Amino acid sequence: MPPLGATLRRFLPYLWPADAPALRFRVVVAMLLVLAAKGVILIMPFAYKGAIDRMVPGLEPQAGLAIALVVAYAAARFGGVLFDNLRNVVFERVGQEATRRLAEHVFVHLHQLSLRFHLNRRTGGVTKVIERGTKSIDTMLYFLLFNIAPTVIELTAVCIIFFLKFGIGLVAATLAMVALYIWFTRTVTEWRNQLRRDMVDLDTDAVAHAVDSLLNFETVKYFGAERREADRYSGAIRSYAAAAVKSENSLAALNIGQSLITNLMMAGAMGFTVWGWSTGRFTTGDVVLVNTLLAQLFRPLDMLGMVYRTIRQGAIDMEAMFRLIDTPEEIVDVANAPPLHVKAGEVRFDNVRFGYDPDREILHGVSFTIPAGKTLAIVGPTGAGKSTIARLLFRFYDTTSGRITIDGQDIAQVTQDSLRHAIGIVPQDMVLFNDTIGYNIGYGREGADQGAIEAAAKDAAIHDFILSLPKGYDTRVGERGLKLSGGEKQRVAIARTLLKDPPVLILDEATSALDSRTEASIQQVLGEMSRRRTTIIVAHRLSTVVDADEIIVLESGLIAERGSHAALIARNGLYAQMWARQAVEREQGDQADTIDA
Repeated sequence: MPPLGATLRRFLPYLWPADAPALRFRVVVAMLLVLAAKGVILIMPFAYKGAIDRMVPGLEPQAGLAIALVVAYAAARFGGVLFDNLRNVVFERVGQEATRRLAEHVFVHLHQLSLRFHLNRRTGGVTKVIERGTKSIDTMLYFLLFNIAPTVIELTAVCIIFFLKFGIGLVAATLAMVALYIWFTRTVTEWRNQLRRDMVDLDTDAVAHAVDSLLNFETVKYFGAERREADRYSGAIRSYAAAAVKSENSLAALNIGQSLITNLMMAGAMGFTVWGWSTGRFTTGDVVLVNTLLAQLFRPLDMLGMVYRTIRQGAIDMEAMFRLIDTPEEIVDVANAPPLHVKAGEVRFDNVRFGYDPDREILHGVSFTIPAGKTLAIVGPTGAGKSTIARLLFRFYDTTSGRITIDGQDIAQVTQDSLRHAIGIVPQDMVLFNDTIGYNIGYGREGADQGAIEAAAKDAAIHDFILSLPKGYDTRVGERGLKLSGGEKQRVAIARTLLKDPPVLILDEATSALDSRTEASIQQVLGEMSRRRTTIIVAHRLSTVVDADEIIVLESGLIAERGSHAALIARNGLYAQMWARQAVEREQGDQADTIDA
């Protein structure tokens, strides 16, 4: 773990943003109010002392002055509260802006990271890290500026007062007590931090288990694994509870030690002043003055342990979030990359090699060209690299070697944003936002009006279905779109891509999860959709690609065969074997349907 100072330096720019002078002004005003609050608080003991000195037996009664001093004492107390709250009002926007800026920074960065990163992370764990980290910054700002800094100011002022009125001995004792207190707090807190880190890791693991299980709700039901998931979650929660008990029990040891140190100091200082009073060196008011100053100093010192723990814990939480921020972007635009300009839409793969891991290559020098407006189908056994081609075209990954071009422009040399705006995809598993149908279709083009959304829905043959729903386009689709059937989700995906209107289209196993009747219906829509567009069809069912201008058969990352459907059948090679096998499967499926009927 990096030093605390390193973590604090990372978030200080959010407190003092260079592009927001108004926020800097608020910080300055807040600190001035801190000084004003400390000033009136330090006046309080002197007013209290003066009032007591006027009430000592044997002196001429001065009730009016004593009352005035008591009123001044009360006014100073009120002033401290007033300035503290005005400080909070002034600083609140600074804290919220710092939290907002940090949260936005992390969120934007997460969307810039590669698909590889997101496939290797648990969504629940990432969101928990962000939640804890962004909440920590506001807490840390508050404690650093309004607890630690004022405590240092007050300690300095108290030492000056003690030196002027009571001598160097009381100053030395006070500084020694504070040093011992800080050393003890830091030592014990460092021990507790490891317990805290263990607890945080177990908490993150428990939340990730829960989110992962709920996202796979249907899978759990399919396998009757509710008890298994409950046991798995229970184990994670038990581990977290055990770590939390250790952490909380260690807090008791810390509090006891801190209380012992402060009360020993209080007893020593009060004993010293009482002795001085007995010898005539100090007045009765001086005894009250020392008591009040130490009591005021101990109040923030009593919180110093909690503040230090909070800052250390916040630093741990922020460290995890800064690790996310520091995760390098795998796919980045080259310097001064121009936008992609698509005129015709010709797509070319030129001797492309790629592997998800350096020691396991998936594509071994794949080359093909899709003329503008034509359709290329990619078929082959599972694991041959079919879907990898779609991911490379979207530039979710960079090729190991070779080039991919659109209209002669290397996609690695243009901006990712312009590239992805030029390509549309209808995937096999369309995951929808937990929002309305209208929102999910409209996501295809930012700012699309209702008329454009409905036009895309009509072209996708889902408009009438949407109107049949009680809330129409305002119908919510549920988590990941689970309230819709597979065919309905695919039509929403088609409508979304139609609204985007890309010149290059990818149909990645777009109908493989559908029944034959729904597939036939959607296949007609997809056929219309692919007209006038350069289209890549990634398919397992060969019946969906018979009309493609060219078909390539991938096997073990290499192009084994290529040609039209008729030419490949006549060749009697791998494609013909796959076609014959699927024909038998279709015939057996038809016979089963007849028997069921």
